[in-house]
Formats: sequence, C-alpha cells, structure tokens
Amino acid sequence: MKWIMLLAAGVGIGVGASFTGLGGGFLVVPLLLLLGYSAQRAVGTSFMAIFIISVSALLAHGRLSHVDFRTGIFLGVGGMVGAQIGAMLLDSVSTAQFKKIFALVLMGLAGYLFFK
Repeated sequence: MKWIMLLAAGVGIGVGASFTGLGGGFLVVPLLLLLGYSAQRAVGTSFMAIFIISVSALLAHGRLSHVDFRTGIFLGVGGMVGAQIGAMLLDSVSTAQFKKIFALVLMGLAGYLFFK
C-alpha cells in the first residue's frame, strides 16, 4: 500500500514540477520528512526522484519547444558545482535545523512570488 501511495504522490509531484518548473523538491522533501526520513536522506532521495521527473519533464517541454538548451546547460554546470557545496553543508545540519531553514526558504520564495 505504501508503494501505491508513493506512486500516486509521484504523479501529483510530477504535474506540479512540470507545471511550475520548481523540480518537485519543494514537494518531495516535506513528504519524505513526514514519512520519518532524516533531512539528509530526504534530500538525497528527493534528488533521485527529481532526476527522473526532470528528464520526463524535459522531454515533454522539449517537444513543445519550451527549452532554451544553451541557458539550461550553463545553469546546470553552475548548479553541479553548487550541488557539491550544498551536499557538504547539509551534512553538518540536523534534521530539526533543516526543517526550519527549509521552511524559511519556502516562505521567502512564496512571499517573493506573491508580491511580485
């Protein structure tokens, strides 16, 4: 039953990620934290899911000619460097601290989008 619920959640997350371009981590990480994962395992597992979701979304948006590949490659290469730094930083943060930081990031992003 747990796997069916995870697949159903994945469908919803895939729709949300492909629609918003946020990658799905803003939905996957809280779900995994609710399931009792540590912050480090939730983030790492989220990236596995995001990878699969992102490839599928890239194919869908590519068919619709919604992709600027050059810009995406430059952002991706920079993101690869940042991802290594972020993983090292997360290793020194407790799950309780991570939840607070993650909530602040989401609230800041929501406020920015709401008032822009």
